[in-house]
Amino acid sequence: MKALPAAVTVAVAALALRRYLSGRDGLSAVPAELRSPLLPMLAVDTTTRSLKVTRLAGRIPIPPGAGVTLAKRVVAGRLVLVLTPTNRSSAAVLYIHGGGMVVGSPQSEIRGSAALARALGAVVVSPDYRLAPEDPFPAGLDDCMATLYWIRDNAAELGIDPDRIAVTGSSAGGGLTAAVAQRAHDEGIRLRAQAMAYPMIDDRTVLRGDHDGRGRFLWTPASNRLGWTAYLGRPPREADAPEYAAPARRENLSGLAPAWIGVGDLDLFYDESVDYAERLTAAGVECELVTVPGMYHGADGVAAKVPAMQAFRSSLMEHLRSHL
Repeated sequence: MKALPAAVTVAVAALALRRYLSGRDGLSAVPAELRSPLLPMLAVDTTTRSLKVTRLAGRIPIPPGAGVTLAKRVVAGRLVLVLTPTNRSSAAVLYIHGGGMVVGSPQSEIRGSAALARALGAVVVSPDYRLAPEDPFPAGLDDCMATLYWIRDNAAELGIDPDRIAVTGSSAGGGLTAAVAQRAHDEGIRLRAQAMAYPMIDDRTVLRGDHDGRGRFLWTPASNRLGWTAYLGRPPREADAPEYAAPARRENLSGLAPAWIGVGDLDLFYDESVDYAERLTAAGVECELVTVPGMYHGADGVAAKVPAMQAFRSSLMEHLRSHL
């Protein structure tokens, strides 16, 4: 009986070593300042078996820090976090957390949303939208839209101008940001801006066989397949996807809110982000594209103190500030 725990320990250690060695192979393309001792361990695929643990970790309460008051509300049956800065203006930001459509929570990104509130003096509202595969599209997007309508309907209580609202998010949150911007436009809501960091916007990336070495860290091709399959309720296919599910598939992009898109050239979402930015510009939408050499998915979180990553986030903030 005592041999079983030892065998399990050896197996776990062997798996960790394989992952480390696999991730280490990809480090050569990463600039020294963006490397971390933990980075090789982040070359891990998200799996159905890992979802439970990852979701639990994302529920750990984190205080917003000084200068921001946190309140919890319920909108359409879902928890919504409202972060109000002491230097409040009349602007508001709908902040959508990431997590590949399958993990994450507003609590897990509260430091980022609180930083946004302090920097912009804006009320930041972040919904705990439903996750796939339990709740596939359009559940998560519906929750985000319900929150947007709630912000507008409760503008007086929040102390904001209903015509001074922007939307932002990273990764899956960036994809939902793009979808919210499209749907808001179609439903007659004028947003001041949209800002997307390495957005998950095109399910067809799953169908590609060659990613040019991208997607080695944090969000891999296998993770992307899991996320899109869970969100769509079926594997991605070239023929189609439901409207708003994969924002990059939208043909007419004219009239959308001014956009900011940032992505690293080692990110799995590099091609789809650049293509979407170019198409927005071609459609007459004001769009700033920021690409960072050697940046992998989520590097601005892993290496947050690196000047290049601080500049990346500052650029996103400035886009929102200039339009709010």
